[in-house]
Amino acid sequence: MQLSARELAQLLNGTVEGNPEVKVGRPSKIEEGGEGTISFLGNPKYEEYAYRTTASILLVSRDFEARQPVSATLVRVEDVYSAVAKLLEQFGNNNNEPVEISGHALIHEGATISDNVAVGPFSVIGAGAQVGSGCRIKAQVFIGKGVKLGKNVTVYPGARILDHCEIGNNCIIHANVVIGSDGFGFAPQEDGSYKKIAHVGKVIVEDNVEIGANTSIDRATMGATYIRKGVKLDNLIQIGHNVDIGENTVIAAQAGIAGSTRIGKSCRIGGQVGFVGHIEIADGTQIQAQSGIASAIDQPNQAFFGSPAIEYKNYIRSYAVFKKLPDLYRKINALEQKLKQQQDASNKDSSS
Repeated sequence: MQLSARELAQLLNGTVEGNPEVKVGRPSKIEEGGEGTISFLGNPKYEEYAYRTTASILLVSRDFEARQPVSATLVRVEDVYSAVAKLLEQFGNNNNEPVEISGHALIHEGATISDNVAVGPFSVIGAGAQVGSGCRIKAQVFIGKGVKLGKNVTVYPGARILDHCEIGNNCIIHANVVIGSDGFGFAPQEDGSYKKIAHVGKVIVEDNVEIGANTSIDRATMGATYIRKGVKLDNLIQIGHNVDIGENTVIAAQAGIAGSTRIGKSCRIGGQVGFVGHIEIADGTQIQAQSGIASAIDQPNQAFFGSPAIEYKNYIRSYAVFKKLPDLYRKINALEQKLKQQQDASNKDSSS
């Protein structure tokens, strides 16, 4: 796909500064560039690259003031990162892929496949499954019996959506995601063994959710595990049975959420954060990477850090002291030695 600076400006509601007819066919990093590519300057610390990039077009903010000549044609936009997201969607969309159902796919006769659906080779769609219009199911995907896919769902290779789970409209499920596996539930027995607890619930993923590669979402013991609309999950996340993740919450890689935890709306959770089970997290909570959440968070719009996590600013103050503890220990030890010497000398004087 080739787009001119003029066309890009129309697409992104921007203005052109330079040659409006220069064309690009792919995006590039600003430090790499390349003729026929478009790059962007969103972070001021990369400004030096703007003056030596070889990209043909450079996206910049409307208030960017160049301190040196820029060889690239500039397209000025209101919000660089939003413009980049829209641009990458244009370059990365798969609308040009053939819409076909592979002869190597296995689709149960009881499944319902809507119009404009693509199914890749060696994918399996079970009995009673419903696939909405515009869905793109890549190769080697498993969709179990009774599964419901809404409209315009993209499922990448190797993903597994197990029996009776539901996926809303406009969702993206990346490679090797597992939705609907059994939760980690076992009842201890008198002889020290564990009896498996059957999980007969499901997972409900609402509209506009994106789930990163190798993430696993367990089905509920009873009822449903919920991923509410607009949630964005990174790669390698574990979500336990009966968890409920609120609207527009984002979670970074390697986080783990134990069963029956409820996370509020618009939370931002860093990588490798761990949650104990059966707690509630208030709306708007922000949690720094590698924190451990061991109890409920009741107040909305608060930030936390540490394991067990405490209020973010308190953690930063505490850590500033913590780094000084070795020096403080040596100073205290030296003072104790000096005090002991003074006491010994005093005792010696008084005895003589």
